[in-house]
This record gives sequence, structure tokens and C-alpha cells, in this order.
Amino acid sequence: MRFAALLPVMLLLPAPAFAEPCSESFAAVYEMVSPAVVSIQTTKINKAKAQRRFETSVGSGVVIERDGQVLTNAHVVDSAASLSVTLDSGTKVLARVIGLDSVLDLALIRIETTIPLTTARLGDSSTLRVGEEVAAIGNPIGLEQTMTRGIVSGLNRILPGLAEQPMIQTDAPINPGNSGGPLVDRCGHVVGINTFISEEAQSIGFSVPINSAKAVLHDLREIGRVVRPWLGIQGREVDASLSSLVKLPFASGYLVEIVHDGSPAERAGVRGGSTSVVVQGEEYLLGGDILTAIQGTPIRTHQEYVAKVRTLKPGQRMKITIVRDGQSRELTLTVTERPRLPADLVD
Repeated sequence: MRFAALLPVMLLLPAPAFAEPCSESFAAVYEMVSPAVVSIQTTKINKAKAQRRFETSVGSGVVIERDGQVLTNAHVVDSAASLSVTLDSGTKVLARVIGLDSVLDLALIRIETTIPLTTARLGDSSTLRVGEEVAAIGNPIGLEQTMTRGIVSGLNRILPGLAEQPMIQTDAPINPGNSGGPLVDRCGHVVGINTFISEEAQSIGFSVPINSAKAVLHDLREIGRVVRPWLGIQGREVDASLSSLVKLPFASGYLVEIVHDGSPAERAGVRGGSTSVVVQGEEYLLGGDILTAIQGTPIRTHQEYVAKVRTLKPGQRMKITIVRDGQSRELTLTVTERPRLPADLVD
């Protein structure tokens, strides 16, 4: 009887509130977003060529502020001798770079115009799920305003040899000229900035999550770059399987494979690897130090290393613990600002 008596009360309680997924047609999404998408034309000087030193290239961008701020890829505008932007209306205007970040491959430019501009709405990339429908809007090979559709194929993709930033993977076709254009959801919100296509596979493209872009916008606006702490170490986790396969005793920690020239780590005496060994299809540089702690915080994985370094500040003196030849020792180094590295923005 109590169950029967409570049943009506239970039915009167408000239902939990769930966010309704957007179901706008892609035609409607295009109408919302395309007025904020621009084509970017650059002229760059190639000093390595004796002839035809001027090279022209095209990319895409998305207007994010009514004062003319446009978000695009760094590689689109990097080292540009001249920079112009074609609006959705067809009007061509001049532009200048405000800030550039070679790590995330993002740039903020400002177009010089008094024409009223349509801005795109920036979404929340943390809510994306694999399988969600998305669309890429841009100007592939210079063609005006093109949309391609697909799904989110993967999240938090770390691409070998590229930035530490986890990327959004999509099968929405991304072609040359789409670089810097927006990846949008069915709400018409920008969830990523298209930046990379895989030449080794079909239907695999990558975008910088928009939350990562939003996190650096202030630095791009105010100082023209993103200041990051840097030790100058590249490496990977040392686990039991590696020790057993190469038949060498390893301390548990972070295997230092590369120490960049002139870096804080090199000045402190950290040693990188010198012997190349392929283990289960992966190449390791052995013979370097094993980093076990930064400022007393144990370091075991690449993620732990990156997370700890992000808490440091340029100019800070700190201690790291390494194992070399089976002996633990402490080294003192001074953190510096991450410089632009040779691998940054390499096509």
C-alpha cells in the first residue's frame, strides 16, 4: 500500500534535465557559420630559392570578434611578407598578425575593415563524443566556401613528432586550403580549428580543440606568443617490458632520449640517448639518463612529465632527480621559456 501511495508523488517529481543534442540541418549550420569564415592569402619569401623567391599560399580562418580578430593556423601566416583576407562577401582586405603559436599551430590575425563582420560562436570541445557529426568549412585549394561533413573519429590523439596537444580526429574531408578553418558541430558552434591531414591514410584529419585555442587567446592578444616553461627533454616511459626485452636494468622512470642543444637540461648536464634500438616496432634511444623526479614529484610517464613541467615558470631554479649508471643524483637547472624548435610548423 505504501508503494501505491508514493507512486503518484514520484511521478510528480521533475524529470532530470538533460541537454538536448542539436539537430540543425547541415544546410542551416552552413548558413550560420559560413559568413564568419574567410579565405587567407599570403605571400612568403623563400630565401632558399635563387628564382621564384615569392611563394603564394592560401588558407582559411574564422572571425571570432567584431573588431576583426580572426583565428587561423600559424603555418598559414608564418613568415608572411604580405597578408590579405577575402570575406564571405567577396571583399578583399589587408590583415596583420597579432600573435602566433607554433606549438598549437594557431595564429590570431586582425583584418583592417570598417565593414560589419559576422562572428562565429565558439563551442566547448570537452563535450565532444566519438561518433558526433561535425562539418569542416573552409576554402580548399582556394575554392570559395566549401563544407564537408563527417563524424568525430577520435579524441585526445597525440600525433608523433607534432605538438603535445591532444587533437580531435575526424573523417570530415580536410584538404589543402582548409587549414585554419573551423570544425563545427550540429549547433553551428566552432569546436576545433582544422590543422592537419594524414598523407598516409584516407579520411583522417585533425583539429586543434577549441578549448585549447581559447586558453591561449589572451597571450596571443596581449604578448603575441604563448610563454611556456621548458626543460629541453624528450623521452618516454620506462616500463618492465622494455627492461625485459632489451635485457638491461632500468630504473623506473622517464627515459631521456633527446636533450636539446642549449636547453636547461643540457646546461645542467642531463644526458640523452646514443644507441638506437627497435623494440616491437618502436625505436628507442638508449644510453641516456632516467628522470625519476622533478622538484620531488615522481615522474613515470610522459603525461606526468608534461603535467609537471606545465606547473613551472621560466626563470625558476629547481631540482630534478636522475638515475645514471645505476646511481641516483640530483641536478639543478633554471627553467627557460620554450623557444621555437626546428620541428615546429614543418609541413
